[in-house]
Amino acid sequence: MENNVEKVAKTRGRPLSFDRDKALENAMHIFWERGYEAASISELTAAMGITPPSLYAAFGDKEHLFLEAIERYASGPGGGAPRALAEEPTARGAIERLLNEAAEELTRNCHPAGCMVVTAATNCSQSSEHIQKALAKRRASSEAGIRCRIEHGIAEGELPADTDATALANFYTTVLQGMSMQARDGASHASLTATAATAMRVWPASPGSNTKPAKKTDVKRPAAKSRRSS
Repeated sequence: MENNVEKVAKTRGRPLSFDRDKALENAMHIFWERGYEAASISELTAAMGITPPSLYAAFGDKEHLFLEAIERYASGPGGGAPRALAEEPTARGAIERLLNEAAEELTRNCHPAGCMVVTAATNCSQSSEHIQKALAKRRASSEAGIRCRIEHGIAEGELPADTDATALANFYTTVLQGMSMQARDGASHASLTATAATAMRVWPASPGSNTKPAKKTDVKRPAAKSRRSS
């Protein structure tokens, strides 16, 4: 492990000679594209436009820089889900908006494809297990938010009382994470929007709605005429 303490001690107290906010934004994109372990200090400092000592002075070390980058992602490109869950008047509307906005955000050309919280630590070694756990905790929190919104819909009578909120939340979380991986593989916005629409078809019907297909009217067919031999 690099002697970060010594590096920080040498530079502590000096005023920053760079835009910390912009540097963090650029670091976020590197971690998003490369992943936590694959992103090297040289790649990060090149993108941030700073030297390694400046990185250690401003952020502490690579791990703390990554965690700050995750926070920035969560409050920026990755912040759509909490807004959708909070702003939409119905649980169905919230989940549908969440999926459709994800389809758009995951495929934007202005940043790496996919969700940073899903992909940034998928191939980490055991030495970075704490990073994986930190991201897993965020994903679990996101699923809990979806579950709470569904539970609220059940309480409001929007969904049947016997709806399994945990299972439904897990399903839509799985869909979202799958959409992220599809985006990394080059899936288009149209393709992910179609996935979102398909996922919404399993949404439980509202209580009292007529979910049974209309009965087909029996139509008597005329008896088939027998073929006459010529």
